Amino acid sequence: MNGAGGPIGGATLESGGRFLARLSRATRPRMARLVAAADADRQRLEQDLHDGVQQQLTALRIRLALAAERFHERGDSEASAALEGFGDDVENAINDVRDLAHGIYPALLTSYGLSAALTSAAGRAAPGVTVHGQIRRCRHEVETAVYFSCLAALDNAAKHAGARQVSIRFTDTGDALRFTVRDSGAGFDPSRTPAGSGIAHMRDRLAAVGGTLTVDSAPEQGTRVSGHVPDPWLGPVFPDGRQAAGVRTR
Repeated sequence: MNGAGGPIGGATLESGGRFLARLSRATRPRMARLVAAADADRQRLEQDLHDGVQQQLTALRIRLALAAERFHERGDSEASAALEGFGDDVENAINDVRDLAHGIYPALLTSYGLSAALTSAAGRAAPGVTVHGQIRRCRHEVETAVYFSCLAALDNAAKHAGARQVSIRFTDTGDALRFTVRDSGAGFDPSRTPAGSGIAHMRDRLAAVGGTLTVDSAPEQGTRVSGHVPDPWLGPVFPDGRQAAGVRTR
């Protein structure tokens, strides 16, 4: 038989599935290298902004404050007030640069991990975003992939769902990290709405570290974005919950 349901057709489908699986395994290292290189560039740019522009603006803010104080001591309140106003403008610029640097690559993610970085991001997002679950440190590439996937899910919820409540939840299953971003928005019918580039990029990021992503939604039922990354941990954990020596901890 050579129909789709016959032995030849079944063998063809089976061999095709094995080929796709081998192709996925073969391309994963290349994808991981590309993602890691892009993330390294993000981190360097964040550091350059912090060490360069932000430090120069901070120094200028201090000089303006000192000059304003001197004019005030001389009795020139008008010049003092003008300099203080310029100082406030510089302070606003510092905050803008700090927010830009954090969006490019957050220092909290490197220093303290996913929970701290996403809690900080939730604080700057629209009201109603909450983060649940404390997660031990994961490998750098895993934390980066999960962090930016969660940010993309938050961005989708803000742009498309009109959600008032969004929750991010982490679960440590022992051998894997699971996370869920759930919103209370309008939802959609996945069979009628093709996945956009944002979902595709999230899937690619997680696939590069061996993970998977699923999206569940229905009209008027909100949307749930779920990720799963096997064996993501930075180091072994002892029975009392301590991570091995030399591992970054919260």
